[in-house]
Amino acid sequence: MSSFDGARRAGHVLLASVLLAAGAACGIGNSASTASRSETVAPPPAVAKPTVYPLTIDNCGRKVTFDAPPKRVVLLNGTSVAEVESFVVLGIQDHILANSQSYGVSDDPSFVDKVKAVPTANLKLNENFEVPREQVLALKPDLVISTWAGGFDDKVGSVTRDQLDAAGIKSFVTPSNCANGDTGARPEDKERYGKQSIESSFELLLSLGEIFDVQQRAADHVNKARADIAAIQQGVAGKERKHILVVYPGMSMMNNNGLPAVFGGGIYDDIVGRAGGVNPFAGKTNTQLAEINAEALAAAPVDVLVIGLFQPGEKPEAMAQELFAKFPYWQASKSKTFTSVSDSFYLGPINAIAVRKIADAAR
Repeated sequence: MSSFDGARRAGHVLLASVLLAAGAACGIGNSASTASRSETVAPPPAVAKPTVYPLTIDNCGRKVTFDAPPKRVVLLNGTSVAEVESFVVLGIQDHILANSQSYGVSDDPSFVDKVKAVPTANLKLNENFEVPREQVLALKPDLVISTWAGGFDDKVGSVTRDQLDAAGIKSFVTPSNCANGDTGARPEDKERYGKQSIESSFELLLSLGEIFDVQQRAADHVNKARADIAAIQQGVAGKERKHILVVYPGMSMMNNNGLPAVFGGGIYDDIVGRAGGVNPFAGKTNTQLAEINAEALAAAPVDVLVIGLFQPGEKPEAMAQELFAKFPYWQASKSKTFTSVSDSFYLGPINAIAVRKIADAAR
């Protein structure tokens, strides 16, 4: 999710993917654990060291060995942009043979054109919003990356990791999503998935940095982002925490009641917490979020409304005014307090932007 999850099986696919990964990448933790995570001491600085090949890593319980940096990478969809944007940040997008990830909007405007410039090899997604196995195998890649474990499930028409192994092709799943789409995931992977945070985005960057021998670039980005976020947290420390509601009107297919998709749990709660706020739907699972109705939204405490942008041309001001009119008793409706985010709110390399935008709006 990302990531950042899109439109799963017409609506279910989006729920499992956008909230996943993003996303793509929806954690399940509870609000208490999320709040404490947002206030913990930052990890020690990331330290870079050259990669020594052959490099063997553990990815979702599989041993994957790289003899050199992969040169023909296929990025599966999963309605995420975390992986392609991480490649862009690390300056290794020239290693991508075919990319199927794109939202068309970004909180870093330069990313839109940079992602568009990455080759797609004319990949066509199937009805499950994944790249069919035949297309992947025909490209003869040396590495295939999925944002979630379910992206390698033959039930959605995808190539499996075993099939890739048989063809001599490496595979990789974004580490924090090893349990997303895999009912047989290891306990440690289930725990990692349930506790997704901004650090999960950094884990992806650092993992790619090691595989592609650009560890210094990964460490530099992670250390700067951590410092930026720490500065924001220091600025909101000791202040009253406001209730921050994050909704994506363009993803209403994720809500069974036709309302804007409400984001909560995992990395989403972590971002809101680091910005000095509290998510009124913190710790909710994807299933619970999908069932939120108008009464629940009306009763929620909302001091700041965050409009999520999913597609080009969406107008955050109009979307906010429509919700203010529908839910006039929110404090945000009375004060007309809102901001907007897009990809920075999902699993990916630019979470610091979302933290900053939300913190500024909550002042």
